[in-house]
Order: sequence, then C-alpha cells, then structure tokens
Amino acid sequence: MPGQLLARGVSRHLRGHDFVTVEELVPAPGLRVDVMALGPKGEIWIVECKSSRADFLADAKWQGYLAWCDRFFWAVGPAFPTELLPEGSGLMIADSYDAEILAMGPETKLAPARRKVMIQKFARHAAVRAQAARDPGFVLPFGG
Repeated sequence: MPGQLLARGVSRHLRGHDFVTVEELVPAPGLRVDVMALGPKGEIWIVECKSSRADFLADAKWQGYLAWCDRFFWAVGPAFPTELLPEGSGLMIADSYDAEILAMGPETKLAPARRKVMIQKFARHAAVRAQAARDPGFVLPFGG
C-alpha cells in the first residue's frame, strides 16, 4: 500500500514538529482523510497522500477537506509529478521513513466550534484504534 507508506513517513516527520497523527479519519460523511495531525496549540492539519498520477486524478473529494483543517498538504513521493498539484497547496515529499515540508499550506483558522468537534473526533478515533490494537478481537461498534 504505497499511500500508507507515505502516511507513515508523514506521521514520523510531523511527530518531530510535536504533532500527533491519526490515519483514515472521517471528518464528515463521505470524506476520509489520509492523515490528520493535531499540533501542540490545537492546530489541525490534513495531509492527503498520493502515490501516483492516477491516484491523484481519481480524487475528486480533496476540496471538501479544506473546511476541516487549519492547513492542508499533499504528500507525494520524490518521483511524483508535482506540477499536477493545485497551486497554493502545502506540499510534503515523503517516503515510508520520513518526509520534508517543501511548502506550507495557507492557514485558514477553523471556527472554535468546528475545532472542538474535530479535536473530539481525533481523540475518539485515536482511542478506538488504541483499544483495537490492545484487543484485536474487539468489535468496533461504529466502524472505527
């Protein structure tokens, strides 16, 4: 799973910036972000990992993610044709071990009520994943 390997490198890199991450979080019905990161001051970043041109071209939902974060980034491998990516987006070059932020996504602060909802979703998602890791036979009642 190339996208999951990119997500791992992104998560490792962001941990070095004091961010914690979860993968495959659903901010709203019909959306599932690859990586959501929570910073030390409550900032929320979303990172979409694209492993190929075809993977990028098949994604028509990414603009829906913008309303759920303070900053948005693409994470791609070193051989990815970055000219395909929308201008003004954040950009990370990643592999399975690390990443590098080449461009910061523009900051658009979330409203306080939406930030609270997202931090709660983040916490619940992380807790369900931790419980499932501790108890592999545990059935996730709401799809985790």
